[in-house]
Amino acid sequence: MQEFDLLVVGGGPGGYVAAIRAAQRGLSVGVVEKERPGGVCLNWGCIPTKAMLRSAEVYETVLHATDFGINVENVSVDYDAIRRRKSSVVKGLTDGVAGLLKSNGVTVINGHARFTGPTAVDVYATGESPLGAEGPRYAAEPAGAQPIEQVKARDVIIATGSVPVQLPLPGADLPGVITSDGAFGLEEVPKRIAIIGGSAVGAEWATLFATLGSEVSIIEMQKTLVPAEDAEIGKALGRSFTKRGIKVLTEATVSRVDQAADGLKVTVDGAKPQQIDADVVLVGVGRKPNTASLDLAKTGVATSERGFITVDDKLRTNVEHVYAIGDVTGKALLAHVASHQGVVAAETIAGEHAAIDYNVIPAATFTHPEIASVGLTEAQAKDAGHDVIASKFPFAALGRAQSYGDTEGFMKIVAGKKYGEVLGVHIIGHSASDLITEGALAMALEATLDELAETIHAHPTLGEIGMEAAMNALGLPVHVAPPKKR
Repeated sequence: MQEFDLLVVGGGPGGYVAAIRAAQRGLSVGVVEKERPGGVCLNWGCIPTKAMLRSAEVYETVLHATDFGINVENVSVDYDAIRRRKSSVVKGLTDGVAGLLKSNGVTVINGHARFTGPTAVDVYATGESPLGAEGPRYAAEPAGAQPIEQVKARDVIIATGSVPVQLPLPGADLPGVITSDGAFGLEEVPKRIAIIGGSAVGAEWATLFATLGSEVSIIEMQKTLVPAEDAEIGKALGRSFTKRGIKVLTEATVSRVDQAADGLKVTVDGAKPQQIDADVVLVGVGRKPNTASLDLAKTGVATSERGFITVDDKLRTNVEHVYAIGDVTGKALLAHVASHQGVVAAETIAGEHAAIDYNVIPAATFTHPEIASVGLTEAQAKDAGHDVIASKFPFAALGRAQSYGDTEGFMKIVAGKKYGEVLGVHIIGHSASDLITEGALAMALEATLDELAETIHAHPTLGEIGMEAAMNALGLPVHVAPPKKR
């Protein structure tokens, strides 16, 4: 029996951060993790997809090298090399996390945890991944297996993340129908791929495979792609995807997938019912809490109807000494939110003060063009009773965007009309994921349009777009034509 002040179940971006912070506060800490450190984000989500998307971006840049006065011949895609680079990046980061845990004195126990009480677990050895070397081990230990370790602690943090939702779809079990996890196991670029779900996951895979030469169809049941974003952003992405040759079907659903002589046939229902031929069908419609094989009932923690663990603002569950962080709480299924929740939970357990503001959470989608946002959409701001100003500024009006050769997209600021307080920032365009930090900081500091407009921004940079959008909102644009007087 191993004993700790704190046991963290799950070593993802929430769990390992919580473990490190608790250790820094002087607690003895153990982490149970059945995969490599880093969880879904480092192993099967954020990092590997971004590494592969970067390869696609480089390929696309080289294809257009003559636009920049550079002559390149015989350009081709080596998908095996793309996957090897992805794996190298992942290994470097997961090894780095393992090193950080070790250097902070955190004990890592490799295996799968099952609760035997609120603050005690049995740890079992895990078998091979059902998806091979490219897939996570979500399956529980074999029936009748004996625990390899027993662990208890004064406090426990549940940080087991989430898994892809499986649609109850006829044909979902056919060969070639995969989730986002299974996509990493593809050994070649599919000739034809149909993607069910147009949110961040589906849109990123659509970007990757379309750039690498696939014939891509993406099906989304809402009115626009990335429906969690401002409607104008979703519409702009749809137009961009269409220009890139991606078949975009919105307000449409898939009713079944059938085996065909030369692959798969996807039946799409909507305003224009149709069938789509594909070699691969990727289901990316959401995620659910990864708690099925934890014996969570033995902790006594309360969960929502969808199975997410209920927590308060300090990440405490209804059971004393039991906390939960990350995707498993359903608050916001984002790695950076999990990390911040990990800090708050660890500090609370250590007797320190920490807080999280769920109103200021930036999000990024690494499509081409990129998307990023923070705060309220225009529709949400109006629904909340705000009298709003909504202002856009195009990347095409920035000297840096022109010189870089990527002028697609815009920034949109949503602000209160009376005081000019920033209520939301929405970007579609190059480096949106980096630029959104200014919007998050503006909201965190309760900045106004005047303050953004009066802050000197370096020139020529893409970051000037925040200042320019603010000036435009104030009716004082310099680098775009003023609105016509009525």
